[in-house]
Amino acid sequence: MRGLKKGSLSQQRDKIESIVYPVLFGVLIMILWQTGVLHKMLNTDDYILPYPDKIVGIISDNSDMIMVNVWASVEVALCGLFLGSLIGYIIAIAATSFPTYGTGGLTIVSAFNAVPIVALAPVIINWTKDVSSVAEERSMVAKILVVTVTSMASMSVNAYRGLTELPPFSDDLMKTYAAGRLTEFVKLRLPNSVPYIFTALRVSVPGSVIGALVSEYFAEYIVGVGRQIRENILIAQYATAWAYIIVACMIGIMLYAMLMIAEAVFLRKRR
Repeated sequence: MRGLKKGSLSQQRDKIESIVYPVLFGVLIMILWQTGVLHKMLNTDDYILPYPDKIVGIISDNSDMIMVNVWASVEVALCGLFLGSLIGYIIAIAATSFPTYGTGGLTIVSAFNAVPIVALAPVIINWTKDVSSVAEERSMVAKILVVTVTSMASMSVNAYRGLTELPPFSDDLMKTYAAGRLTEFVKLRLPNSVPYIFTALRVSVPGSVIGALVSEYFAEYIVGVGRQIRENILIAQYATAWAYIIVACMIGIMLYAMLMIAEAVFLRKRR
């Protein structure tokens, strides 16, 4: 009993430390940044690396315009994440149902994932230039496709593990009950794959944000956080560019936090 209490206390301490230490490190960086120590360490000036209070002021003064670009980037990231995860899971089901041929799909998807986003985005944007006569629609389709491709591999590989790495003897037990393939999938394989789905999303959610931002660099339609970072750097408005960089970080953190909350809710019984 005492050992269980010690183990529980140790787990709670580890959880607290996993939050406190990163927060303290972030606070330390902000203090060094605001006091100018970071500028001396990096040998730069406050024009290229503006002080945090100036960046916060820019975000506050331009909140309406920033939110327009934030929603554009979030829409691309979430749509691409959903499509990529769905296609990846379907590929995992195919690989599970037809091992001889389906595993080849996993290999192809993994190969796509190995292509850098900066190389993939311009190619996809050129492929989709005839999708619509409206630049906004062409850009949206291209950006969503970039995120879709980058999100497929993680989901397909992890979902395949969840669909195939079953608890010992569970598959034999289903066969003993004369369960059909559909019943086996719904009652055994699908529930077993849920934790693996969240494992995949832990990789895909930050990746979808990065994919959306990078694809916006090359898109025709000038909208989105990534595009605003590029445009402001080109005209040497570094303070505004840093404001959008901070906003991009906040998008990734908030989406990841929402994923952690969803995971805690869906998997609380398993824990």
